Order: sequence, then C-alpha cells, then structure tokens
Amino acid sequence: MRYRIAFVAGLAVGYVLGAKAGRERYEQIARFARGVAEHPAVQETAGLVRDQVTSAGRTAYAKLSEKVPVASVRDFLARPTPEEEAELDRVEAAAAAPDSAVRD
Repeated sequence: MRYRIAFVAGLAVGYVLGAKAGRERYEQIARFARGVAEHPAVQETAGLVRDQVTSAGRTAYAKLSEKVPVASVRDFLARPTPEEEAELDRVEAAAAAPDSAVRD
C-alpha cells in the first residue's frame, strides 16, 4: 500500500511539474491537493500514523537502551579509528623525538 501511495504521489508531482496545461490547471490541481490534505479524515489518519511512528521509536529506543547502555555507545563513538590511532602515535613519536635529543 505504501508503494502505491508513493507511486500516485510521484505521478501527481510529475504531472504538475511537466504539464503544459498552464497556470489554471496547476491552480486546479493545487486546490484539489490542499483540499485532500486538509480533509478531516486525512488529518486524523496522519495523526494516527504520527502516533504509531512515535510509539515505535520509543519502543525501539527502550529496547536498545536495555541491551546497550548509553555510556558504552558514547565510549564506542569516542574511540579513535585505527587510522586515527596510527596518526596519534606518529604525532606523539615526532613530539617525543626532539625532547630526547635536547636531554642528551
């Protein structure tokens, strides 16, 4: 069903953008689209879908946070990649080399 709606919406947008019917036809289509979007049944359905998506997001977050503590995710994201580690080692080695030469 989702793909049908997307297909029909794509056709409508394509027609509006590609139509040579002029401004009057464009205004007629735009009025119809606004009327559909403002229809109470469409508004109600959009509200239900919004609530379901919000609920699903909260459920997914709760399940994920049970499995993986937030601190470990932060730690994982804060860890340097192997390339970054190699660069840090190279910079530290270069910084340490002049100091040892001065001491000798």
